[in-house]
Amino acid sequence: MTLRDDLALGSRIAAMRAGGLALALRGDPVARLMHKPWRRDPYPTYATVRTPRRVLRSRTGISAVATHELCEQVLRDRRFGVRLADGRAPFAPEEGPSLLEPIDLSLLNLDAPDHTRLRRLAQPTFAPRRLERYREIAETITADLLDRAVARGRFDLVRDLAAPLPITVIARLLAIPEVDTERFTAWGRALGGALDGVRSVAHAHELARTTTEARALFESLVSRRRVDPGEDVVSQLVGALDEGRMTIDELVSLAQLLLVAGFETTTNLVGNAVRAMQTTPGQWEALVAEPGLAAGAVEETLRYDPPVQLTARIAHEDLELDGVPLRCDSGLLVLLAAAGRDPEAHPDPDRFDIAREQTSPHLAFSGGAHYCLGAALARLEGEVALRMLAERLPGLRTVGRTVPKTATVLRGPRRFPVAA
Repeated sequence: MTLRDDLALGSRIAAMRAGGLALALRGDPVARLMHKPWRRDPYPTYATVRTPRRVLRSRTGISAVATHELCEQVLRDRRFGVRLADGRAPFAPEEGPSLLEPIDLSLLNLDAPDHTRLRRLAQPTFAPRRLERYREIAETITADLLDRAVARGRFDLVRDLAAPLPITVIARLLAIPEVDTERFTAWGRALGGALDGVRSVAHAHELARTTTEARALFESLVSRRRVDPGEDVVSQLVGALDEGRMTIDELVSLAQLLLVAGFETTTNLVGNAVRAMQTTPGQWEALVAEPGLAAGAVEETLRYDPPVQLTARIAHEDLELDGVPLRCDSGLLVLLAAAGRDPEAHPDPDRFDIAREQTSPHLAFSGGAHYCLGAALARLEGEVALRMLAERLPGLRTVGRTVPKTATVLRGPRRFPVAA
């Protein structure tokens, strides 16, 4: 990017931020979801959007749905996609390459037929027989991380367990020879932050560096797997690459997606689960008394305070949703976290209960064609981490202040000091 590009981007970001804040201060709930004062606890804003039980029009130009019924309907409706109707990425520049193009090529931001093709190629990664192997890996890694934590007495739940666990599992999944947890965490945070859009010129440059470094790593892995293939994901995808069923850009983007989605989802899931259990009387004690409730704790967290709070869809034609007309290429926010607190789908929704019988499926992993491919792995990692925490550290308690992320799309603690 040139200096002129930097200045233009900086001006655009500043203008959008100022305009959005002005709308937020006037009470626009969609605008409020984009700004820190309301992001720290977004659930009152979600309730504001959900209460009328209809499509909310926002002066930001983006509409929103927040009931379980409408969110599920949109996620399954093939008249919506994640790109513009003509296949372009939303907010892409009219001329020249987009800074986010490596991310745009991933499954998160592709529609059929490319999405269908790439998803089919990636699906064997999460086959049941592989998942059982991942469970053994996750248990071994968690045991090692907890050994170190117990030896220290005090530790940071995010830094010392919730982040390195999925990073190490993904590194094994991709057969990355040397795991640099700090570097991969930085990559995951940079790319995950892009889900909220480019925040600043510095963030744009950080994204450019991250995608360049990640591309170099994965291209190197591709070269190695061509010479010495194994049972890992990259080896599997190299075959598809050589057969012309995917491009190198698509392979790199898919690997990046596994890194970002796998890291952020599990890290936030574990952090949100422990935070909810520590702040809800009796819940941590219930898990300690019966560690088998860990799977239930995962599902309740995914409903009550999910790692991914919302997703977006774009109308691919002029249509009507619940009586509200939407024009082709208009944007719609699907508030997944709001749907999880919908009293018509989840009785007493603001109560956190790891023994809850889920009367309706939550939407934490989205739905329809874009249902999270790694949902089973995230559940597995979360269940292993929570069960082993309860077994090994029954006296776990929060010490000091938990520092939350202040993002719009991803929610979880950034720092979480605890004592064993």
